[in-house]
Amino acid sequence: MDKRFSNLFGLTEEEAIALLDTPLDQLAEDDSRYVAASELVNFATERSINALIRAVQNTDPSLDNRIVRRKSVESLGKLQAKQALPIIRTCLADEDCYTVENAVWAIGEIGTQDSDILEEIAQLLEKPGQTYRVIIHTLAKLDYQPALERIRKFVDASDKPTASAAISAVCRFTGDYASIDQVVALLQHPNVYARRLSIQDLIDARYYDAIPTIAQCPVSIVFRLRGIRLLAEAGIPAGAIAFSDIQPSLEQVIFDHPKDLMLVHAYDQTPTLEFLIRELYDTDFGRCYLAVQTILEAYPENAGEALMATYAAQAHNDYGAHYHVIKLLGWLNYAPGYDLLLEALHNREPQFQKSRAAAAIALGEFGDTSAIPALKGVLETKIWDLKYAALMALDKLSDTSGREIAANDQNWLIQAKATHTATS
Repeated sequence: MDKRFSNLFGLTEEEAIALLDTPLDQLAEDDSRYVAASELVNFATERSINALIRAVQNTDPSLDNRIVRRKSVESLGKLQAKQALPIIRTCLADEDCYTVENAVWAIGEIGTQDSDILEEIAQLLEKPGQTYRVIIHTLAKLDYQPALERIRKFVDASDKPTASAAISAVCRFTGDYASIDQVVALLQHPNVYARRLSIQDLIDARYYDAIPTIAQCPVSIVFRLRGIRLLAEAGIPAGAIAFSDIQPSLEQVIFDHPKDLMLVHAYDQTPTLEFLIRELYDTDFGRCYLAVQTILEAYPENAGEALMATYAAQAHNDYGAHYHVIKLLGWLNYAPGYDLLLEALHNREPQFQKSRAAAAIALGEFGDTSAIPALKGVLETKIWDLKYAALMALDKLSDTSGREIAANDQNWLIQAKATHTATS
């Protein structure tokens, strides 16, 4: 489990357990059992797991408690706590549909081949008011073939993410990929969530031919990188694809220039620079990428100053806009932003991790060889996409010594990049 975003609230294990166990009528105004349930995911101990199980067993009907139960079930799933399976299973019959959804998801994370549990999950496909996508995804993940015909009924669902999950599952169960193009098409859906979820479905279907199209999907780099990495980790050992097949798409995503994306939004006329800067804060990265592209095309001369101003005002504390500002400063080769890029390269705040790779790429675009020591320094981190971006930047700066450091890296993608570049 990626723990870069863990423990944001700073509770110790003892504090979180004590808070989660506090009776509802004894909570202080600022106490949050929900936060406690979230924090315990950082402590894979019997004490924490037992505290989360107790929280699930607390069936007080108040909304606050129902929310805590949902989060506790989710945390048990993240901890892959097998001993919690029996209590999580009882939640499959819960009246609260969100608790049911989290229980199904958690069982998928923990894993089971118990046909009774899997059949109980499959029967939820016939229960009104459920989140069918999560149910379908879990049944496919756990390879419960007896659910095939019940899943097939959802391939034409009006909810596109549900239909997408169903098509993916049917392809995976039957080996017939005739309808997978319907899932690929969702990579261009106007709704950002439909685009993100279709990537997951293509991963689930092990559809390796989708990798170049995933690379062009206008969603956050996080979702595209995960999709390509997971497909590569499944396909390369199986002999279905080679690193050389995925390398162009992988590096296209890490470079992450909007010219390489298939954008789903458009402007009727060129907006003002002020409008475009505001668009960098949108939660739909498809809109952000359109703004980035338009800034580069329409305002290359005066965008740098505006970007530095928005960074000082807001973007320094907004991880989405932060990322786009960093990338833009590199492509604009805006000299006053150089120190800001170095600062971003070394930013260890968990929310800003993707900006570190962005900063590496941007430093490569500047063409200043004084950045080489800093770029080589980040090859010692454990963040694979940051290291990969640093190698790409070092290549751009005509430095080969970074490859020697990376040739024995523990991450196979970094090793492959170093070896492939060295022998090409």
